[in-house]
Amino acid sequence: MAEELALLVADVFEAAGALRRAGETLAGAEGQTQARWQLMSVVSEESLPVARAARRLGVARQGVQRIANELVRDGLAEFRDNPDHRTSSLLALTPSGRRALEAITARAETAHRAMGEGIAQADLAALRALLRRLTEQTDQWAEAEAEAEAEAGTGTGIGAEAGGAKRGTRSRAATERLSE
Repeated sequence: MAEELALLVADVFEAAGALRRAGETLAGAEGQTQARWQLMSVVSEESLPVARAARRLGVARQGVQRIANELVRDGLAEFRDNPDHRTSSLLALTPSGRRALEAITARAETAHRAMGEGIAQADLAALRALLRRLTEQTDQWAEAEAEAEAEAGTGTGIGAEAGGAKRGTRSRAATERLSE
């Protein structure tokens, strides 16, 4: 089981790389980058503070801030006052940003049809369900691991030898929490 999961993780990373390269091509055809496309997409439904957009993308806030500043500079987005937090502006798309996002999205829809050629809809749905389940279980494991590290007083990362904890101790504790 562990070996098959390790191979799946490698396949997911390989697929992510291929999709990232395809995304760069799609976004590049509209004069954008994949990172800009992702950020425009995240704030397309609702304006968000940069920190929340970064959390949704799963990346560092500083990198998202840089991209947000570029989008604003290029007239594709704007910062708006945040009624809930005076020092954390909301990032919103401008009409130009919406047009750019729509153009990339149209290209992506065409590309997705080509990429999915010959793959049954049911197979795609099953794969998505499995990936969502794996993501949820991975997040649960990571949370339990972090709690175990905090209890052990280490907080130094998975597998670290700090605080007198033996290698593997935290993983067993985290695994026990997951089975509760």
